[in-house]
Amino acid sequence: MLLSQTSGDGAGRAALIVIDMLNTYEHEDADVLVRSVREALPGIGALLGRARDAGAPVVYVNDNFGLWRSHHGEILEAALAGRYRDLVEPVAPDEESLFVVKARHSVFYETPLAYLLGQLGVRRVVLCGQVTEQCVLYSALDAHIRHLDVVVALDAVAHIDAGLAEAALRMMERNMAAELLRSGEITFDGVPPG
Repeated sequence: MLLSQTSGDGAGRAALIVIDMLNTYEHEDADVLVRSVREALPGIGALLGRARDAGAPVVYVNDNFGLWRSHHGEILEAALAGRYRDLVEPVAPDEESLFVVKARHSVFYETPLAYLLGQLGVRRVVLCGQVTEQCVLYSALDAHIRHLDVVVALDAVAHIDAGLAEAALRMMERNMAAELLRSGEITFDGVPPG
């Protein structure tokens, strides 16, 4: 169960969903995104540690870079071989992490994630990663329409456009009933923040 300082009853098991953090940063917005990712890394690292310590599911959902033969090993290798290895290594999956490959913005779109979460008994998803105004937003919407409780870790998401990211966060909170919390306010199965 997910507990937070400001959450409701915390019913249901929580999973940490790490969105698109295995990234080669070889796109036109990379320079702007990299600055925001650096700011988000400590929060993502804290959530990963807390979720792993609690035995909560940690699911990496990542773009396949358009390479349909990709699997998580290839995606991780490509990201580590890129010019921003230092942004990938601290948040790389461990051997217990689960992995889902996606091709579009939402972590749910034509992926087995909903089925996987159902099998794990997950009712709440904690979203972190990139990009707030794109993949995080669409993933939060798809989680909401699947009747999952959504938590977005404010200091563990990265953006390209700060204004759009702020608007996206407001939409997630208002239209999708998402809880917007800092990583230090989020715990998994009673493992305290910090």
